[in-house]
Amino acid sequence: MSTEKHRATAAAILPLVGGPDNIDSVTHCMTRLRIALRDRSLVRDEALRAVPGVLGTVEDDTYQIVLGPGTVARVTPEFEALVEEGRTAARAAAAPGSATGPRPAVTADELAAQGAALKEARKERNATPFKLLLRRIANVFVPLIPALIGCGIIAGLNGLLANLGWLPSVVPALAAIASGFMSLIAVFVGHNTAKEFGGTPVIGGAVAAIIVFPGVAKLTVFGTELRPGQGGVLGALAAALLAVYVEKWCRTWVPEALDVLVTPTLTVLVSGLATLYGLMFLAGEASAAIGTFADGLLSTGGAFAGLVLGGLFLPLVMLGLHQALIPIHTTLIEQSGHTVLLPILAMAGAGQVGAAIAVYFRLPRNGSLRATIKSALPAGFLGIGEPLIYGVSLPLGRPFVTACVGGAAGGAFVGLFNQLGVSFGSTAIGPSGWALFPLLDGTSGLGTTVAIYAGGLLVGYLAGFAATYFFGFTQQMLTDLDTGPDPTPPAPATPTDPADPADPAKTPALT
Repeated sequence: MSTEKHRATAAAILPLVGGPDNIDSVTHCMTRLRIALRDRSLVRDEALRAVPGVLGTVEDDTYQIVLGPGTVARVTPEFEALVEEGRTAARAAAAPGSATGPRPAVTADELAAQGAALKEARKERNATPFKLLLRRIANVFVPLIPALIGCGIIAGLNGLLANLGWLPSVVPALAAIASGFMSLIAVFVGHNTAKEFGGTPVIGGAVAAIIVFPGVAKLTVFGTELRPGQGGVLGALAAALLAVYVEKWCRTWVPEALDVLVTPTLTVLVSGLATLYGLMFLAGEASAAIGTFADGLLSTGGAFAGLVLGGLFLPLVMLGLHQALIPIHTTLIEQSGHTVLLPILAMAGAGQVGAAIAVYFRLPRNGSLRATIKSALPAGFLGIGEPLIYGVSLPLGRPFVTACVGGAAGGAFVGLFNQLGVSFGSTAIGPSGWALFPLLDGTSGLGTTVAIYAGGLLVGYLAGFAATYFFGFTQQMLTDLDTGPDPTPPAPATPTDPADPADPAKTPALT
């Protein structure tokens, strides 16, 4: 039944994005189905957002359909299968002797005429070198998030069992399961980096594996002995990126007959030596600086830092740039077992939820918007903010700003406790909102950690609600938006007080 449901969702989406012929590529991240389109003008946005299971859409370098965690991983393969089936059917129909014959071809000029203006506007907005670089770096880490979440939850469970003294024979096994992936994460980062930037993935993984090889401890660089894992994911990213450029350079002059022998050998050798005698040391220093900065920022200016981080995170989500923080989170998890930044950034989602609830109460006659809020709020409580951002607050304008105020208040609350010495974070990245509770880890015990995080969420909800309710609308906005039938229908006439058509005072008003 579950497979049928996800296939039905994919089947409903496909014609609304222009059909199989309009699809260039299909990928997905934690919550979104990402589609590279040939002609954006063929997409039917309103109908798409009305499909059951679709939480919203996002316009970026790809067309992104928000389906939520778990669901997107199941809908994507069904969608890919339908696209391939559609293309196969089209090829069969176009074959000589087919009953229907080939369909009229759409020329490149016609496609350009249909979507040129929109495409150019999107390129101008999103194709800056800096944004493209950040997105490509994010693409390296996004596929790792499921493993980070799974291992993070197991690490949290293991810590709880160890603290309580329960199942002592199981604790070492859980520790091995939780730590195995993190001990080799550099290899996965190297593999994905090479794949993303156009190199051979396994070569990128091979070069990055040097970083975690125990034998590097025998080397001395810049007067200090190297440590296995020094540089972490940043070193793996740099090493694999260097390998990509060395590999491409080799292919410009190595004869084809010798390519299979010479190119991989030179790529691994040159990049490996550069990694051992430079990149590991430099990346290690950068990683240490990130950890020192994060700890110092929250221990000395926690409340103010939390206010700024919590208040600015929603705009990053809106732009799709929040995933560029993944390397920083991963570096902090490598160093201390958790990232102290994620619980603060999660407060932005709390502010968004509070703002959406305020919009619901301020616009009692706008049935359409209220229905959107009711359907998106459960995802919002679980930290999936895109439906509320793109379906509610951002289109309204001012409520998006007041939602940021709520995030800033929640961030300041959590940051204040960090400043007071109660430091805690998340053992993995990806979830936020209520979904972050199983991943919390801190220095002051689970009860204190959970209470502070819950208090931050409550502050974010209340501040987002209050800021939006009192300052989120101008009078003109209320006049324009609060339209529709009165949500409270008049009470029907009773036999003891019948409505008298002759008496206007006793005639029920029509709405």
